[in-house]
Amino acid sequence: MIKAILIFNNHGKPRLIRFYQYFAEDMQQQIIRETFHLVSKRDDNVCNFLEGGSLIGGSDYKLIYRHYATLYFVFCVDSSESELGILDLIQVFVETLDKCFENVCELDLIFHMDKVHYILQEVVMGGMVLETNMNEIVAQVEVQNRMEKSEVSLFLDR
Repeated sequence: MIKAILIFNNHGKPRLIRFYQYFAEDMQQQIIRETFHLVSKRDDNVCNFLEGGSLIGGSDYKLIYRHYATLYFVFCVDSSESELGILDLIQVFVETLDKCFENVCELDLIFHMDKVHYILQEVVMGGMVLETNMNEIVAQVEVQNRMEKSEVSLFLDR
């Protein structure tokens, strides 16, 4: 099961935080700092899996991450999840963001947070993977966009 999804930039600034297990807010902040410290100090040519930090569960959990340009995408999972499956899920999530935002960048995550959360909810909900087909995810996002536009046009017609 996925316990947390964290996206932060090269300076450790969180851009998306989603915990699927309850942690108090101060503990969440400590987990974010520890996770950033663990993944940012690793070279780009080493394995993208490592044991979870001491705060989030130690050796019972794994941090699986990818570093794209200025962003780290980190999934904290328990031992029942496949490392390669989660790496593939990260790839699907990033490619979906790329399709929806036409060359996604850090600013898209900042200024379109609601859309990013919607896309994430199409992929993962409650710590369980829902969808891995990028075309299906993009189709659902497009349906959502059409619904939003029709609601706006109804509002403006009044």
